[in-house]
Amino acid sequence: MSHTVVPHSALPSSEPGSMSSWEWSRRVFLSRSATGLLGSVALRWLNQPRAAHAAPGPHRRPRAERVICLFQNGGPSQMDLFDPKPELNRLSGQPYPGQAKVETLSPSASGNLLGSPFAFHPAGQCGMSLSEIIPHTARIADDICLVRSMVTESVCHETALRIAHSGHPLATDRPSLGSWLSYGLGTGNQNLPAFVVLPDPGGLPINGTLNWSAGWLPAQHQGTPFNVQDLATSPVLNLSTPAGVSQGARRAQLRFLQQLNQLQVDRFPENSDLAARLQDFETAARMQSAVPLVADLSGETAATRGLYGLDQPGTQAYGTRCLLARRLIEQGVRFVGVYLKSQPWDTHSDNANATRKVAAEIDQPSAALVQDLKQRGLLDSTIVLWMGEFGRTPVSQGGNGRDHSRRGFSLWIAGGGFKGGQAHGATDDFGYESVEQVVSMHDLHATVLAALGLDHAELTHRHEGRAETLTEPDLTRARVVEGLLA
Repeated sequence: MSHTVVPHSALPSSEPGSMSSWEWSRRVFLSRSATGLLGSVALRWLNQPRAAHAAPGPHRRPRAERVICLFQNGGPSQMDLFDPKPELNRLSGQPYPGQAKVETLSPSASGNLLGSPFAFHPAGQCGMSLSEIIPHTARIADDICLVRSMVTESVCHETALRIAHSGHPLATDRPSLGSWLSYGLGTGNQNLPAFVVLPDPGGLPINGTLNWSAGWLPAQHQGTPFNVQDLATSPVLNLSTPAGVSQGARRAQLRFLQQLNQLQVDRFPENSDLAARLQDFETAARMQSAVPLVADLSGETAATRGLYGLDQPGTQAYGTRCLLARRLIEQGVRFVGVYLKSQPWDTHSDNANATRKVAAEIDQPSAALVQDLKQRGLLDSTIVLWMGEFGRTPVSQGGNGRDHSRRGFSLWIAGGGFKGGQAHGATDDFGYESVEQVVSMHDLHATVLAALGLDHAELTHRHEGRAETLTEPDLTRARVVEGLLA
């Protein structure tokens, strides 16, 4: 697929208004391109009035406008990264002294206490204590809000992932957080999807595409995965015209398909999937020229590339996605999710070495994203959410591993109105149970929505006769944790 070369400064504007020079160039490109995906059909659709879903918009003045979620699949070990426990280290190798047995996923995972081999040091002016294996995160300690008192409802990956993303434990296809934000706030740039997903080039996480599903929300609010493995020639799969199909044949196919879809929309106006399908073709037309530009990292400076670790094999893959996430939110994308293959933080064996390895790949790019956003003046309006689905146990599995733990774990949030330089809440002396200022996943969702100006109880969608919400399973108890917000 060939592309017109346009400088980075000519990327599509996220501001609404009259037709800009970019808008005119984009329409000329689509109508004249010999290899255009939609050609004149796309131009026709672009000139039609849009009947797209009108976003409800914020309920009150927002602190933030967008979110980047760096999801840490598998459950990072809180006592090896964020939550130092001297008593756990002192009694390492001895039986757990609590009154009740430590809850584990596997019956074989309830061994003796397993201390952390890593030293913790004060970081930043705030003095937040962080592990030696995340030195780059330590450099942004004053910018992050570290939550040490998270809890969730399940020690099963699949269920905990559903709770983390959709707020609901049941194995049903429900809207994810990114889809709710797309639905509630709309896009900041009509040339790009509101919700973009950057999966690991090596494969999908556990639960696959359900992690970014729109569920029963209109289909255009689902996450759009980018093909990170081939950003240069095919940044989004199936966006270019298939090989061997002429431009005329493609136009005829799409014109006929558009007519059929429109007939169905006219016949069944209540069917949101049909309306979404038409809008998807329109979005694809605009994406054909916008996506290659935003995905082209060649214009980034050597200093920026080095900041994200693109010059190092160990950090290049994750750094590329973190840098691309920054470029996407610069262009008005509302929510970007960055995912890992499978569940690398799932350290059932050799916890120390496995945790050190993943930290080495993730630490620098994650911190670089916060630093880069800050120096560009974007951190105040962007929430960076670094989280997994749960944490790890203080007792050993197989002598040197850690099993899943839902009762106490850590995550951090930067920017977007969250209070940096603080460690919120606490677990017990062994890092097992959250005991102070406890934060549930529904509380987290409610608080993130609040920072974006959305009330979790008021952001609703009618589904099967009910007004559904992101925090529906715990609506009466889910609360905005004001202590996390500046």
